[in-house]
Amino acid sequence: MTVSRRRILLAAGGSAVTPLLTQVARAQAYPARPVRLIVPFAAGGPTDVFARLMAQKLSEHLGSQFYVENVPGAGGNIGTGRAAQAAHDGYTLLVTASSYDTNPSLYATIPYDPIKDFEPITVGAINIATLMVNPSLPAHSVKELVVLIKANPGKYSYASAGTGLSAHLAGELFRLTAGLDLVHVPYNGSGPAVAAVIAGHTPIGFASAATATPQVNDGKLRALAVMGKTRLPVLPEVPTMAEAGYPEVEVEDWLGFLAPGGTPPDIVALLHRQVVEIVAMPQMKENLAKLGLVPVGNTPQEFAAQIRTEIGQRAKIIHDAGIKTQ
Repeated sequence: MTVSRRRILLAAGGSAVTPLLTQVARAQAYPARPVRLIVPFAAGGPTDVFARLMAQKLSEHLGSQFYVENVPGAGGNIGTGRAAQAAHDGYTLLVTASSYDTNPSLYATIPYDPIKDFEPITVGAINIATLMVNPSLPAHSVKELVVLIKANPGKYSYASAGTGLSAHLAGELFRLTAGLDLVHVPYNGSGPAVAAVIAGHTPIGFASAATATPQVNDGKLRALAVMGKTRLPVLPEVPTMAEAGYPEVEVEDWLGFLAPGGTPPDIVALLHRQVVEIVAMPQMKENLAKLGLVPVGNTPQEFAAQIRTEIGQRAKIIHDAGIKTQ
């Protein structure tokens, strides 16, 4: 073979592998500068706490700073919209919750397309809602609570962290399933909602286990059930809604990582591997369990399918319950 022919063949082969080599080089170089994690909620909530735990570990694993920027407002729409408009280079990521799936049905317009504007990376953890009551309420189980509410139609109300959030959907699903005359009272966050139940202003409430557990352990609240598939290690004596007789009432709030649409697949794959590895670490599992969070770490494809499914499921709850934003 002549030198010129060898060069031509090498050049032809090289053109085929150039994109792959570029991807490998980019993945090896990433991240070369700080990475912003947009959390579309106020500081201190479950999503924010989860994002900060993950930011610390991602910084350690990848050698560049990952930092949280809180952009709250409009049920997560403002921060999510900002993330959707960010450069798709892996240096801005979105860490959000299931309101991402709810808002398309809850608001007339939203500043993002949940299918087209983001690349799902993974669900890092599940945040489970808890059905809780003021200890003075004469109900020590879900069935006793249902009997009490039905015997006093229109008398009782329940608190949640806000209209359209997962705790509200959990309350409405419970109300519809059990056929209850129960009024929703939205608060500005889980903390105020829990405080209202403790004070007896709204003697029934739905809130994340992360918020409710310390108050339950202190005797300020009585937890009747958790809304997930299994019991929580932080509340081992508290049954699931299925165990309490209401298997249809299951609402799990995912906490997940997404990247702006068009982010290179190799960067998405790298971030996926890192997040999955981190949530599987024994110390991280322990830290998440203390917050009432259950680690997950699914694939981008599974996360994308979950988003599509939950958009439809949550739209039905919103329609059936007649939920509207204020």
